[in-house]
Amino acid sequence: MPREAIIHSSDDDSFDDRNSNNQDDLTNENATDSKSALRRNAEEDSALRPKRMDEMIGQRDVFERIKITVDAALKRREPLGHILFDGPPGLGKTTFAMCIPAEMGVDFQIASGATLKAPKDLIPYLTNATERSVLFIDEIHRMQKAVEEFLYPAMEDFRIDLTLGEGVNARTLNMQLKPFTVIGATTRAGLLSAPLRDRFQMREHLDFYTNEELASIITRNAQKLSVGMDDEAALEIARRSRGTPRIANNRLRWVRDYAVSRAHGFINLEVANKALEMQGVDILGLDPQDRKYLDTIQRVFAGGPVGVEAVAHTMNVSPDTLVDEVEPFLLRSELIVRTRRGRILTEQAIYHLKAINRK
Repeated sequence: MPREAIIHSSDDDSFDDRNSNNQDDLTNENATDSKSALRRNAEEDSALRPKRMDEMIGQRDVFERIKITVDAALKRREPLGHILFDGPPGLGKTTFAMCIPAEMGVDFQIASGATLKAPKDLIPYLTNATERSVLFIDEIHRMQKAVEEFLYPAMEDFRIDLTLGEGVNARTLNMQLKPFTVIGATTRAGLLSAPLRDRFQMREHLDFYTNEELASIITRNAQKLSVGMDDEAALEIARRSRGTPRIANNRLRWVRDYAVSRAHGFINLEVANKALEMQGVDILGLDPQDRKYLDTIQRVFAGGPVGVEAVAHTMNVSPDTLVDEVEPFLLRSELIVRTRRGRILTEQAIYHLKAINRK
């Protein structure tokens, strides 16, 4: 406990200084706590992520093909062919990319397509690549065109052409690289140019997980988080996780916190239901914004058809938010349909809204 200060009339200035210092100390402590929390979350994410391919659950067809390719490359002692993973966020593209070099026992580098704005940004990754190592480029569709073209000879012939100097004094230096593997991941494969797509020997699309697969992931990760859980609770969390492991892990963390705070640390079906209801996640996995979207179309526009901009203005949100974040799951769940005239609610959506409103 800090000792209480004794204030005299002549000590006002020094007290202000001490008070200011105390405020600075509190600010620094809060900043340190925030950094510690972020570090703990990152460590927790890393702990939940599988380290080897055999630990992965789901995506079995992709797993089998990748496993064969990895085994063949190991037996030939050659670099793995370039691989492109595409699919919605949170389905395991990064996990696959990290497990493959671990399986092969080779070096691993990570780059983000958004940060590769010029060829010079890519050069350190290429020159540091060791024999048969893996360079993982996340969101590869966000690379600039100049970077993409600079990568072509590196992927095909394991060489890069560097231009030294300017004008008439410029000369080109051809640098040979060690054979390596590029693994790309993208959530928007349609934005990749055909020349870049064609340079990947394998292209794997990751699909959504079944409830049973997600329940297995949740059960395993609950053990890693040191929280008790029964099978019914795991399956219920899985049903509300939109077929996506990342969302399932986020739901699990919240339910764990709720169980620790309100239910003596054990997660059963009742605890899982109460926790997810408090978070606003219903039995279909819809969150409050999803339901507000459906309710707006039903209540204001009589179920549609209606344009997305009209819905966005009514909800006071950006149209891009609805198109990119809200609508994909609603479309996949067959709760809305897109037509030339606009969005229309399905009978399933209307029934679900009625059931929610009755509660």
